[in-house]
Amino acid sequence: ASFLLLCFRTSLIPPLIFGLLLQPPLTQPSIITQPNIVLLMADDLGIGDVGCYGNDTIRTPNIDLLAKEGVKLTQHIAAAPLCTPSRAAFLTGRYPLRSGMDAINNYRVIFWNGGSGGLPPNETTFAKILQQQGYSTGLIGKWHQGVNCESRNDHCHHPLNHGFDYFYGMPFTLISDCQPTETPEMDRVFRGKLWLYTQMIGLVTLTAALGRLTGLISVSWKTLTCLAGFSLLFFASWFSSYGFVQRWNCIMMRNHEVTEQPMVTDRTTTLILRESISFIERNKHKPFLLFLSFLHSHTPLLTTEKFLGRSHHGLYGDNVEEMDWMVGQVLNAIDKEGLRNTTLVYFASDHGGWLERQEGNRQLGGWNGIYKGGKAMGGWEGGIRVPGIFRWPGVLPAGTVIDEPTSLMDIYPTVVHLAGGVLPQDRVIDGRDLMPLLQGRVEHSEHEFLFHYCGIHLHAVRWHQKDSGAIWKAHYVTPIFHPLGAGACYDRGFCPCFGEGVTHHNPPLLFDLSRDPSEAKPLSADTEPLFDTVIGKIGRAVEEHRRTLTPVPEQLSMYNVVWKPWLQPCCGTFPFCWCDKEGDN
Repeated sequence: ASFLLLCFRTSLIPPLIFGLLLQPPLTQPSIITQPNIVLLMADDLGIGDVGCYGNDTIRTPNIDLLAKEGVKLTQHIAAAPLCTPSRAAFLTGRYPLRSGMDAINNYRVIFWNGGSGGLPPNETTFAKILQQQGYSTGLIGKWHQGVNCESRNDHCHHPLNHGFDYFYGMPFTLISDCQPTETPEMDRVFRGKLWLYTQMIGLVTLTAALGRLTGLISVSWKTLTCLAGFSLLFFASWFSSYGFVQRWNCIMMRNHEVTEQPMVTDRTTTLILRESISFIERNKHKPFLLFLSFLHSHTPLLTTEKFLGRSHHGLYGDNVEEMDWMVGQVLNAIDKEGLRNTTLVYFASDHGGWLERQEGNRQLGGWNGIYKGGKAMGGWEGGIRVPGIFRWPGVLPAGTVIDEPTSLMDIYPTVVHLAGGVLPQDRVIDGRDLMPLLQGRVEHSEHEFLFHYCGIHLHAVRWHQKDSGAIWKAHYVTPIFHPLGAGACYDRGFCPCFGEGVTHHNPPLLFDLSRDPSEAKPLSADTEPLFDTVIGKIGRAVEEHRRTLTPVPEQLSMYNVVWKPWLQPCCGTFPFCWCDKEGDN
């Protein structure tokens, strides 16, 4: 009997093993496959401009529905308060100064398509890793990460050199110069400095030449030639800033080809939406990454006639409502192709709203809700706290709100992980994979400290004290508002990062954002027993963080920012650059 029982038990082992092998893994199936990824990024949108973040007058039903069907982050932080550095951090998962994409001077973004600065070719974007994992990768809309390095067609900074299979949009950014009816926006201070430098270099060149001819100064002809070349370069850049901005900067490209020069703004919105939906339709049978980088809601606020006058907030509100409609059209396209449950959708803004952007009584910039400050301010919450929404039906719990510190840099490791890729091991990645937090598998964000830069200048640091729930924030530098107490730098148009326009704080201003999210009441050693402990802890974190920084070429140096004729993208024969290939079609 015992022999028969043993045989019976032995005979059960193979089917049991086979049955176990057939069992589905405990992990949800959609996690181990490669989801489609749709990243939607608004331009200059304030956190207070969206319904699900508290706005009850601008209508954003499609963005609100994303939040209802997914996860809303209430403490989602941009790594920089301006377009170029913030987007560089987003694409690379690294603080922008690690790639040289944050400024040492007042030229804090890329100013020209014909400049030589941009996202370095040795940076690895999430698009490049997903491309290697078999994804079709597309960027539609704004780039603002540079185009060329040494020649007009080298395209070293171009999206197609950074992991995107397909690009349609602006290699630059929208500015009011793109709209002939608007007041030119190109920085008047920048123009003035270009003219000053042109005169200075010209004077030095002339003095050196006269000294050489009279024998008073020993200067080689090679040096004189270099000085003369710089004089011409600065003069050309200054001269081009008058009247040529629309032709040089306001262009559209498809892959490597310029399709509109200058762009025809009346149809830009329609073309960007059409291209986005077409990309989804073309790639529905394989995993795809679509980065839809909206031109909305950056000035000059390109808005189609259908939406003009519809909102209660003038042209800016009309523009935001049109962008929300575009979000809805993209979501409808995902549903139409049966991709809803296999697509992770993410919505955010690149930084806070631009408070100072006004014309007369018209407010053309965004609103940042209860948060102090705005665009260009690296420390105050209004410049860096942005909407952050994820939706993935069946994988992420619907209707969830997470009040943990997260960063736009976190998208990088999150999508790389979902695609089955591996993070680069030869560099620091500052982002953290958000999936455990979004799914509720962990309670806290992995970020203990976040460092808030204005250019290369550290303005503030956030410490998430997880055991107490406190979110401490120390400000080392703050901009001087004008008028005093106005909450912005209305005299300058942008708040500066350094110089006479800022105040240095020693000891730092300290706030507990968990109790004072508006940063209205700074704490002191008299009012906060932990003041010295917190400041000491943050100070040590800053020292440790700085040890991870290594020198890199400065992409936004004066030389890289200045316009160079030989780098200018041109449709036709330079300088007679003009084409309208969309109109021809």
